[in-house]
Amino acid sequence: MESLLLDKKLKHITNLILEKKEEFSKQKQYEDKDIQQQLEPWRVHLIQIYADSVSTNDTKNFEVLEEWGREVANLLVTLQLPLDVALEEISYYRNIIGEIIKEEAKAETFTFDAFYQVVSRFNVVVDKAVHWVSKSYMTDFANKIQSARYAIDELSIPVVRITKEIGVIPLVGDLDTNRAQILMENALQHGSEYKLNWLIIDLYAVPIIDTMVADQIFKVIGALKLLGIQVVLSGIRAEIAQTMVNLGLDLADITTFSSLHQAVEYVNQAE
Repeated sequence: MESLLLDKKLKHITNLILEKKEEFSKQKQYEDKDIQQQLEPWRVHLIQIYADSVSTNDTKNFEVLEEWGREVANLLVTLQLPLDVALEEISYYRNIIGEIIKEEAKAETFTFDAFYQVVSRFNVVVDKAVHWVSKSYMTDFANKIQSARYAIDELSIPVVRITKEIGVIPLVGDLDTNRAQILMENALQHGSEYKLNWLIIDLYAVPIIDTMVADQIFKVIGALKLLGIQVVLSGIRAEIAQTMVNLGLDLADITTFSSLHQAVEYVNQAE
C-alpha cells in the first residue's frame, strides 16, 4: 500500500513538471532569438526526460537520453556553439526541477529513504545527460574538423586546366599520406573527367621530398599512365634534385624541369 501511495505521489510530481514544461523551456533567454528558438524544442525534450525519471526507473529513459544527447550535440556544432551552452542548460533545468521535487517532497512528507531514492534516480539521469551530450559533441566536433580538413586539403591540391589537353597540379606544403591520397584521387578523377593528355605536377612549393613523398608521386604517375595521361614534373629545385639523387630515385622515365614555365613550353611543343 505504501509503495502504491509513493508511486501516486511521484506521478503527481511528474505531471506537475510536465504541465509547466513549455513555460520552463522559455525561462532561460538568449540575445540571439534564432538560437533561442532552436534551443527550446530540445529543452522541452530534456524536461520531459527529467520529469519521467521522477516516477519511473526505466532503462528506456537512458536510450531516449542518448538520442537526445546526439541531437543536442549536432545542433550545437551546427550553430557553432560551445559545449558549455548544453552543460549550462542541463544544470539550469536540474536546479528548477530539483526545487520542485524538494518542495513536493516536503508537502507530501516523504520519508528520508523515499526522498533519497527519487533524488538519486534523478541525479543519475542528469549525469547521463552530461555524459551523452559531451560524448556526442566531441564526436560531432571531431567529424566536422576532419571534414573541414579534408575539404581544405582537397582545395589545396587542385587540377588546373590550362588548355583542352593539358592540366597542372601546383602542390603547396608538405605532402603527407592523407594529402598524397587526395593527390591520387584528384589527379585520376579530373584527369579522366577533362580527358587530359598531359598533367604537370609542380613541386616548387613542396619544402621536403623524402622517400615517402617520392613514392607517392611515382604511384600517381604510374596510375595516370594507365589512363594514357603523360606526366611531367616541374619545380625541381637544386635541393630537391640533390635529395632525389641521394635517395637513389630512378627518374629516367620521367620528364622533369626546374620551372613550371619550361614544363608548359615542353608540353605545348609535344602536343
